[in-house]
Amino acid sequence: MSDESTVSLETGQVAKVNLLGLSGSRLGDLFEELGEKRFRGTQILKWIHQMGTCDLDEMSNLSKPLRTRLATIGEVRLPEVVSCQDSVDGTRKWLIRLEGGSCIEMVYIPERDRGTLCVSSQIGCALDCAFCATGKQGFNRDLTTAEIIGQVWIAANSFGQFVPGATRRVTNVVMMGMGEPLMNFDHVVDAMNLMLDDNAYGLSKRRVTLSTAGVVPALDKLGDVSDVSLAISLHAPNDALRNQLVPINRKYPLREFIDSARRYLDKMPDNRRKVTVEYTLMDRVNDRSEHARELAELLRELPCKINLIPFNPFPGADFKRVTNTALNRFRDILHDEGYTVTVRTTRGDDIAAACGQLAGEVNDKTRRQARYKRRLEKQQVIKMIEA
Repeated sequence: MSDESTVSLETGQVAKVNLLGLSGSRLGDLFEELGEKRFRGTQILKWIHQMGTCDLDEMSNLSKPLRTRLATIGEVRLPEVVSCQDSVDGTRKWLIRLEGGSCIEMVYIPERDRGTLCVSSQIGCALDCAFCATGKQGFNRDLTTAEIIGQVWIAANSFGQFVPGATRRVTNVVMMGMGEPLMNFDHVVDAMNLMLDDNAYGLSKRRVTLSTAGVVPALDKLGDVSDVSLAISLHAPNDALRNQLVPINRKYPLREFIDSARRYLDKMPDNRRKVTVEYTLMDRVNDRSEHARELAELLRELPCKINLIPFNPFPGADFKRVTNTALNRFRDILHDEGYTVTVRTTRGDDIAAACGQLAGEVNDKTRRQARYKRRLEKQQVIKMIEA
């Protein structure tokens, strides 16, 4: 039975296979088990991911007896959309409920020449980066392949992308939502393969990006099975500061992380590829001139471009947004050092959809969320007393 099947907590019975999360090859295996030709798997793949069809009865190039047999063991089971919000700048955010009751968030960011979908890979996050709202929610579990690719299906359907002749609105996908993608390795890789599959979403490997905070062994493994674009979340130019901001750095220090990113590039068939370095700037924390020069030296041997991200505040955050003066100074120093630098425009902050603000509703297994809420309550009491 596929790992996209689940066991019902109420009945203890194995649920039907969720066809949504299966590759063309695994769908082919399923049809072989039914005594059918493997090409039926490709047909199902196109029905689900290119035509947006979830009802097996509507898959007309399968015979009715076959559809009936398939329905006894399989189904297309989508995550539940709880709400959908649109920002004044065109950004769209979905709250999506998964099996077990927890919710994740997903964000679509439209630009003039592309539309980028920011997809989640975990409910909450196992890491606890100091400046990220998701980490304060704690952690519940990894998402299945169906739950990851289901987000892409939901967004495509939301924009009418499955209608014949419709313009593709989701042109890019970034694994930068809730969670650390490399800590859910197998399901993330399977979902990205569906994004790239010409019989599914047919995205270019340059338009699918995985972002990691530095799970070095998994990053080394990724280069053996995938060649999607890579983004590394740095946020500090030295280990002392990064240990405070990104706790996983204590296990995999900066030099190990940078070397792993370089090894990933070395495995790519295209030697022109570059890593995107993500650096969230916080006021008087990591935004000084010496930090910029230190970052420039750290990245000297890594083919990369640098994306500077002004910190986006959230309730109870210990940090403030970088000033424009410090941001421009930081950017100019890196430019002078020869780097290509972009500044990420804050989008969707009126609906808490900006980078670092995704929170969802997590049934936390770590008690981190409860500790964070107690701290917020304490801060509110102090403010009331001081007022």
